[in-house]
Amino acid sequence: MADSSRTRNSFINMLASAMANIASVLLGIIARRYFVLILGDEMQGLNGLYTNVISMLSVVELGMGSAIIYNLYKPIEQDDKETIRSLMAFYRRGYHIIGFIVAAIGLRIIPILPFFVKEVTVDINATVVYLFFLADAVFSYFLSYKRSIFYAKQENYIVQIIHIICLTIMKIVQTIILYITRNYYLYLAIMVLLRVIENVVITYEVIRKYPDLSDKGANPISEDIKRDIFLKIRGLFFHQIGAFVVNGTDNLVITRILGLVTAGLYSNYALIIEAIRNLSKQVIEAVTPSVGNLLVTADKDKQYDVFNKLRFINFWMAAFCGICLYVLMAPWVVIWIGESRLLPDFVMLVLAFNFFQKTMRNVYLSFKTAAGIFHEDRIVPVLEALINITISVILAKTIGLVGVFIGTTLSGLVLWCYSYPKFVYNGLFGRSIKDYCKETISYILVFFGLLVITSLAASVVKIDNAYLNLLGKLLVCLIVPNVIIIILYHKTDNFRYCLATADRLIYKVAKIHLFDKE
Repeated sequence: MADSSRTRNSFINMLASAMANIASVLLGIIARRYFVLILGDEMQGLNGLYTNVISMLSVVELGMGSAIIYNLYKPIEQDDKETIRSLMAFYRRGYHIIGFIVAAIGLRIIPILPFFVKEVTVDINATVVYLFFLADAVFSYFLSYKRSIFYAKQENYIVQIIHIICLTIMKIVQTIILYITRNYYLYLAIMVLLRVIENVVITYEVIRKYPDLSDKGANPISEDIKRDIFLKIRGLFFHQIGAFVVNGTDNLVITRILGLVTAGLYSNYALIIEAIRNLSKQVIEAVTPSVGNLLVTADKDKQYDVFNKLRFINFWMAAFCGICLYVLMAPWVVIWIGESRLLPDFVMLVLAFNFFQKTMRNVYLSFKTAAGIFHEDRIVPVLEALINITISVILAKTIGLVGVFIGTTLSGLVLWCYSYPKFVYNGLFGRSIKDYCKETISYILVFFGLLVITSLAASVVKIDNAYLNLLGKLLVCLIVPNVIIIILYHKTDNFRYCLATADRLIYKVAKIHLFDKE
């Protein structure tokens, strides 16, 4: 029954995450086209810069959300409503404090923002633009904490449905406003307003569905839980810093060294790459609550078996999407926003491998998060961040844009070569490091082999019509890598599990069984 419930909830969450991200990608593509064509690459570069600055401020959150959600798994499993209420009250107070701190720090750094911008030629008040982004972040801290109930209860699909609706309204209204008025301030005001509405609706849904879990008047959490939360927060603090430096500083480095226009060109690629990466990430994240339940109820052999199967699914997604990005990005950009906004092919090659590397992390991160492994490897993300920023800055000054992403590639080896084998593969499952190296290198080599074969096959497709050319290369990407993966892995237990799971899920959807209460 537990396995069935986990499968059902994981599937619903994955489906909702997929729908939310597909909607986000489609709406983002349309909105970005009008944004770039109306306001230009420089304005898009400024937009990306402030997005990254706000990401930097998110370090203040210290990973409290992840620590709280980890501690919610057990009381939810035991239906311990009093502990759940106490945790949510603690979460609310903590997030309110964080909101004030983010606002204070955000205002204090305004004088240093010009350091990151070489020159702004557009007619805009950059400080006012930044304040809109800051308000968007601060309001979220005051309103978003209750959504963790849905996440820990494996009902994140509710959050995703609300997000899809609000995002759709936001992008449509923003694009219309931009097209009619060309007023960027009004565009940003719509963003802040719809984000507030989204959080208010999610909060209302939590209160409506779980009125007995209200955090008002809850007792203080126990000292044992408090100690565990603060221990994990101390570890997560380093992870927050590392994640920001690795994922959030590319735009800062590009803007500072190479200029806003280059940052704007890269942000067009980043929109597509990050949207697809988030889709694959949320598919795996959707099962994290189920993984948390698995780690509480199953033995190590069962845990590893589930991990191994999820890792294979993760590899298939990462390889297929990474190859599609490399082969299809150039013909897509030509159609979408024009040939003048193309980046060099070797830059896209490094970006494609970075996508594969980061996406392959998802299953490891899911098990680390569900197991509460935050404090043990707290130094690793700091080391990764230092390597990333150092190499990226040096190479950006010497070889240009591609150097920024090579720094990201090399810094990622810290996780692959140390953190994941020690704390997940060996630490959680008791498996040998030798097996980890063999399996990991095998997946990387297969990815590069698939990339070379597919790109060579796609290079044969040369059609004058841009749309047909893109379609022809897409067909190559759909067929070649997937057929090769099937040939290579069709006899493995992991592949057979994928087929069996797909059959079960299709059958359940057809019978509308997934949406019935057990």
